Amino acid sequence: MRSRLVAAVFKEPYRDSPKSRCKKRFVVLTSYPLDNLLNLNRNRTINSNLQTLPPNSFRFLSMHGIIIIIEKGRITIKLLGALYGPFFSAHNWQLAFSVSGLVTIFSLILLECMLSVDNAVVLAAQTEQLKVESERKKALMYGMGGAYIFRFIAIGLGTYLLQFWPIKAIGAAYLVWMSASYFYEVRHPKNQRGAHGKRPHGLWGTVIQIESLDIVFSVDSILAALAVSSNPVIVLIGGCLGIFAMRLVAQVITTFIDRVPELETAAYMLVGLIAIKLGLSLPMIDVKTPDWLFSVLVVLVFIWAGWRHVEHEKHHHSMYKKSKP
Repeated sequence: MRSRLVAAVFKEPYRDSPKSRCKKRFVVLTSYPLDNLLNLNRNRTINSNLQTLPPNSFRFLSMHGIIIIIEKGRITIKLLGALYGPFFSAHNWQLAFSVSGLVTIFSLILLECMLSVDNAVVLAAQTEQLKVESERKKALMYGMGGAYIFRFIAIGLGTYLLQFWPIKAIGAAYLVWMSASYFYEVRHPKNQRGAHGKRPHGLWGTVIQIESLDIVFSVDSILAALAVSSNPVIVLIGGCLGIFAMRLVAQVITTFIDRVPELETAAYMLVGLIAIKLGLSLPMIDVKTPDWLFSVLVVLVFIWAGWRHVEHEKHHHSMYKKSKP
């Protein structure tokens, strides 16, 4: 086991000045195996050295991409190198553009699209509150940029997302609120609300909503992609291309929503179904919803939307005939 040199650079206030001016000091703490550094509570050598440092100093330890932040005797490890170093590995990039890597990327693109078709409907419904077509395109473009950034961060933290169930609980609660508030506003519209009972949002308000939905919706697809391939470069490329494809689908669906307004209601019904699915997957419930069952429910929702649209068209047509002299 090779040892890594661990050093600390910290700021110590000048003793002769009441102001917050600081001088920098560089102290070599120890050379210690990497595995032992990950459990610093048992690392007596480092702990004994840390006790000699000023208690009010902010100390930064660095070693091969791992940043350890120490403040007032408490140690927090940010495994930046361990989590995001593989993205910059030449070997991983070579594997990504090999024949098997390209096949895996293509399969991940299809996986992302299949898992995100329903998400695209919801995102398209969010942009409907923007009345200017150019702002709709900007909202989708900015949302896509934010989705890329989150995807990069989330893939690096993929192993932690597998255990971090509260994000699903928060996401499910948010989706329940979003769906319920939409139907409440439809039934109890107010004058300051926009069309379809929704409160109109500006461009950046819509972008924030899209980013929030992206974070909630992408959890399942990220975990599914990590199960397909352990190479983060392959997962990142496949996921980003899948996001781009989903945005193209969202623009097409936006046009359909203009022609078939009932699709917007179907989208928020879909939000409620996704919230139920996320809630059932929590560890304390642990009820796995079969993919085929969820797909059937999605199809039924869209069939209902089509039926409602036909009924509304018939009603409007009959009313038009009655109004003619």
